[in-house]
Amino acid sequence: MSKPAEVKMYSDYKSPYAFLAFDPAYELEDRYNVRIKWRPFQLRLKGKGQRSIYSEWKVKYSYMDARRNANILHGGKMLRGPLKIFDTTPALIGGLFAEKHGKLREYSREVFEGFFKRELATDEADAIAEVITALGLSADDYRAYLTGEGAQDYERALDEAVEDQIFGVPLFLYEGEQFWGHDRLWLLEHRLQEAGLAKTDAPATAAQS
Repeated sequence: MSKPAEVKMYSDYKSPYAFLAFDPAYELEDRYNVRIKWRPFQLRLKGKGQRSIYSEWKVKYSYMDARRNANILHGGKMLRGPLKIFDTTPALIGGLFAEKHGKLREYSREVFEGFFKRELATDEADAIAEVITALGLSADDYRAYLTGEGAQDYERALDEAVEDQIFGVPLFLYEGEQFWGHDRLWLLEHRLQEAGLAKTDAPATAAQS
């Protein structure tokens, strides 16, 4: 089989939609000759009191919508809205660190679940270090990475996001084409099917029928 095609997935740990998309995105690797390339992206959000009433209504609706999707399609994942706007830089750099050690998927599940249960402060290095330790990795190495090489890797990732014209998450990029939102995974899958990337031994999906 030829080398897997690359599908980028831009993600932020404070996005409920990125949470819902994470595992289904990686499941594409089971059905298609693709490799998911996770990329960190920091959502810049306004806090309560800084938004218009229309934006407040939109935020309220977004969480309601995400919960409906979680309950119907994703096994009832808990999605509690955060009580403040988080700078997820420590968590995103933690993702880069975990990726270097082959633990990105396990790490991301722990961070997403902890954050949306309001049990994990994704803006605190100490809290992220505990997740790193629980995965059997070195908290000291993470801290050194956070302020050194990791900060540089993160800045390069943000520059890459500008080049890719990323404006939100989850956002998938295949052959220069963007697919925004967890509810656009079916459309991405359709495009992969059109490209002839379906694995012959993979189960059929709605996108393939």
